[in-house]
Amino acid sequence: MTHRHIRRTGRTRVLLSAAAALTVVTTGGTAQTAQASAPGRTSATHAVDFSTWESRTVAPGVRVLSASLVDPAAEPVWTVTVQAPATGRLSGAATWAAVGSRSWAGTTREELRASGFEPRAETVRWPGYADTPRGVMGVRVRIGSYATQAEARSTAEAVTAAGFHPAVDWTGYDAQQPADRQNLNVAVIDPRTFEGTVEGTHGGDVTDRETTSSVAAGLGSLVGVNAGFFVTSDADGYQGTQAGIGAYDGELQSMAAGSRAALIMRDGGRHVRVADLTTTVTVRAGRSRYAAQGINRRPGVIRNCGRPGAAPSARPWQDVTCHAADDLVVFTDRFGAALPTGSGSQAVLDGTGRVVSVGERGGTVPAGSAVLQGIGTADAWLTAHARAGQRMDVSEDIRDTDGRRVRLSRDDSIVSAAPTLVRDGRIAIDAAAEGVVDPADLSYGYAWANTRQPRTMAGVDARGRIVLATVDGRRSGGSEGFTLQEAAAFMRSLGVVDAVNLDGGGSTAMAVDGALVNRPSDGAGERAVGDTVQVLPDRAR
Repeated sequence: MTHRHIRRTGRTRVLLSAAAALTVVTTGGTAQTAQASAPGRTSATHAVDFSTWESRTVAPGVRVLSASLVDPAAEPVWTVTVQAPATGRLSGAATWAAVGSRSWAGTTREELRASGFEPRAETVRWPGYADTPRGVMGVRVRIGSYATQAEARSTAEAVTAAGFHPAVDWTGYDAQQPADRQNLNVAVIDPRTFEGTVEGTHGGDVTDRETTSSVAAGLGSLVGVNAGFFVTSDADGYQGTQAGIGAYDGELQSMAAGSRAALIMRDGGRHVRVADLTTTVTVRAGRSRYAAQGINRRPGVIRNCGRPGAAPSARPWQDVTCHAADDLVVFTDRFGAALPTGSGSQAVLDGTGRVVSVGERGGTVPAGSAVLQGIGTADAWLTAHARAGQRMDVSEDIRDTDGRRVRLSRDDSIVSAAPTLVRDGRIAIDAAAEGVVDPADLSYGYAWANTRQPRTMAGVDARGRIVLATVDGRRSGGSEGFTLQEAAAFMRSLGVVDAVNLDGGGSTAMAVDGALVNRPSDGAGERAVGDTVQVLPDRAR
């Protein structure tokens, strides 16, 4: 899809109190000027003017819009950042942070000058997160401004030789500077006029990984975007399985990683909302019960943490793998891989919950059946209570932060990532609570949350319309991406009242009519992901 090139005049703040003057370069090369607010830089009272965007109606009630926003005042360069020593709060191991204390910055600048360098100090402030400190986060020490990455690397080598720990950075990723380019795609789906469905799907088996565009093409989808966080390494579990709550066709296929944001699509997307969800799964054998802490994952291995008994933390931690010595996991027949083997036990249940067999772990899940696997105390409980021919009941409970139960029916689905971006029409990024930053450890999550990255976002506006959006990043096609704060401001500028940040980075993808319309940042091309959100015509329902 062709992007219109929109030039923003002047250096702009993240939020504008007035509309920006935009120069629009049409596909025919004609320059036009229009008053319009720029995504990521608008206030609540100024919505994006889509009249300057490339627009395409792919079905009644489904509109896709695209633009490239270019700021001629932005002057990003390559630079060398001298990193501050830090200690990982979870691991206790020595690590490095992009920012440090004022005293560290002062001492480091003196040492750098003594080594023949000319450093500068840059104060970095906390973004407007709902649950982190306000004011100054720390101080960043940098050296030089270079036109090429190679020049910056040459300086970094000299800095390393002098005994420091540098990194080569592109200042266009800094939240403190305007982005010089942002390539955006937005899909707006109006369930009042659209006759198809909007749903989360994992394609076939939950252990499958497939690109967003290939899933979309296979389903005959009108629009598709990548969705939740998923396992990408065998060391962290089964690749393709979700690292957070996922439900498809009304069936829960993975559990929440603590209380985290989710996109809930009821009745085929007729009713959509964003809420932080938790999950509880209980297995009963007679009067005895045991809490399962996982669905369709390797027992003892919990990607993104967030489960009781997980170590080193029962809280959600993005891209951290926790472990549990005592763990009961439920496997559904959507788990297409060979079951885990090793110490512990398992029970195979038929479709009525009757125990078919009890024994060592392994094999596969029979169609229409479920398998329970236990290690540690869960192994002991399963061995004591699972008896062939007897029933074991597995119950699930999904609740939002208000304690309301989320009941699933056949046409319902849920995808989840983190964090919440907008709630009740206001920017409300609970970054610390959802485990994407840690105010006590600046080495954790800084680049993930506070610098510009490719992002995928989803939300719903006051009219009940579903909004799916992507911004390319990491300079793919020249685009730098959004910080979390910019992502929230952008979604709010679209009139969205509730929004969630979905998986981003190299996973960010949007397909229209089965064809990729954005430029993913992975060098190898579009990434194979876990679940996706697909907008399906009525014939594909």
